[in-house]
Amino acid sequence: MSTIEDQLTQLRLNGMHNSWKAMVETRQHHELSFGEGLEVLLQAEAEDRTHRRFERLKKGAQFRYQASVEELSLDSSRGLNKTQITELASGSYLKKGESILLTGATGCGKSFLASALGHQACSQGYKVLYYNTQKLMMKTKMTRIDGSFLKFFDKLAKANLLILDDFGLAHLDGKQQMDLMEIIEDRHGRSSTIIASQLPVGSWYDIIGEASIADAILDRLVHTSHRIELKGESLRKKL
Repeated sequence: MSTIEDQLTQLRLNGMHNSWKAMVETRQHHELSFGEGLEVLLQAEAEDRTHRRFERLKKGAQFRYQASVEELSLDSSRGLNKTQITELASGSYLKKGESILLTGATGCGKSFLASALGHQACSQGYKVLYYNTQKLMMKTKMTRIDGSFLKFFDKLAKANLLILDDFGLAHLDGKQQMDLMEIIEDRHGRSSTIIASQLPVGSWYDIIGEASIADAILDRLVHTSHRIELKGESLRKKL
């Protein structure tokens, strides 16, 4: 006859299995009523599933940095407003499908902040994708060649949060302009996008290139976005 541990393993109730083992080893299962013991086991299973989902989401996002909002130095002199960061950390912008535009000089912490907000979104159960913008543009080009274009764009559209890092390091050609337009259009009003750039938003028109496409893209991003302009010298230089 299978033991309780065997049955929990077969049912893939890992959180309950580990909690039950701990209860037996400490003989706590003799001290708790049936209802109390069941409550402990169910709580352990819920916490285990939440943790494993977070780990899956974090792995799938492929963040540049392992970061958390708790690690952020909320120094107003760097352009970080504690109230704003606290609001963003709550995930309210994700529920509304709002975007975040991060700008500032190279090395001032844009990628770290974007990664921290992405990790926070994962911890809240949201699906996140993190891309260097130029690598994403190369990826879209390759998917057109191998025929997986529609599948890849559907993946981008379904992400609750898309992070585009290092935007503006190179000008976009005609096909890249259209690809970026399609990505932003698919997400507009539905899902959130974080764009990090060392260039001020006013310079993005020149980076995108075609005026009508730039207008369309920025119109969908700027008006309902949260803006953060980081200041100060490079953190990497300080280190």
